[in-house]
Parts: sequence; C-alpha cells; structure tokens
Amino acid sequence: MAPIFLVMGTPACGKSTVSRALASRFKLGLHIPVDDLRHMVVGGLSDMNFSNEATAKVTGEQIRLARVAASQMARTYNSAGFAVAIDDFGFNHIPGTPFHMGFNTVPETHYDLGSQADKIVLLLSFETTLQRLYGRNGSENDFAKMLENANRLSHPIIAEHPKPGWIVVNSTHLTVE
Repeated sequence: MAPIFLVMGTPACGKSTVSRALASRFKLGLHIPVDDLRHMVVGGLSDMNFSNEATAKVTGEQIRLARVAASQMARTYNSAGFAVAIDDFGFNHIPGTPFHMGFNTVPETHYDLGSQADKIVLLLSFETTLQRLYGRNGSENDFAKMLENANRLSHPIIAEHPKPGWIVVNSTHLTVE
C-alpha cells in the first residue's frame, strides 16, 4: 500500500514544500494542506484570533473539522493507491491565551490514519523561521507577530521533547532535492 505522511511543524518551516515534494515522488500522489481545507469555510471562518476563550474554541473546532476531513480524504485516496502527504501546522501554546493546539496535545487525536502514517515534524532554526515568516507577511503584520511568539515557545519544546513515533527533521539547511 502507498504511504501516508503527516507532516507537521510551526509556520514557515517548509511543510507545504516538503509535502508536495514527497507526494510528487510517487506515480499517484496527493498533497492535502489542512489549512486550505479550513479556508473552505465561507461563512463564519475563524480568523485564527485566539484572544479569548470563545474565539479559541471556534477556531479549535474548525481546525479539528479540517483535520478530520483531511484524514477521511487521505484514507479515500490512499485506498485507491495514492501516496498522500498531509501538511498541518502545530505549535504547543498560543501565548497569552488558553488555547493549546500542538504536538503535545491535539493533532493525533484528530487523525484517523491508523498505524500506517509516517509522522514527521519539521523544525527550522528560530532565526530562519522568522526570516521566512516576516518575508511572507511583513514585519507590521499582527498575525506574523502572534506566530513569532508561538514559534518562540514551541521551538525548544519540539526540539527537546519530540513525541514517541514522530521523526523530527531539522530542515534549516535542507532543500527538496
């Protein structure tokens, strides 16, 4: 059976690039970006603002639904012979909020991929992450600043305490070739 890859990491670590590259190495390959599934919501999309518990709850539910949909889509395509690479973000805690959504708490419970999924965490150096993050979003962007804070807390946790069964890859100096 073709593989299923679950590629996670903080924003700007190369999840989409790696996931697309992995999937493209197979005759039949599919890339599923979880955040794209979340953005299919056209009425009531949460804007990833975790400033209060009510908003965080709505955002968390939309993320959970996108992960469940990605899991179902991955199983469907995989049963037809496709290699599947799911890319999903994760960090441990959104600073200043009650919202936890990362490697030590949520993602695996949202995915029903069985034991066949190869689970990969990409980790960049913090400095490289910031260069990519602000290169995409600009230094005055509030969302980029929130992600910077999340990355600041998550990097040491992911690097020092990977979950069992996850492969941690330092992608700071890697290319897709």
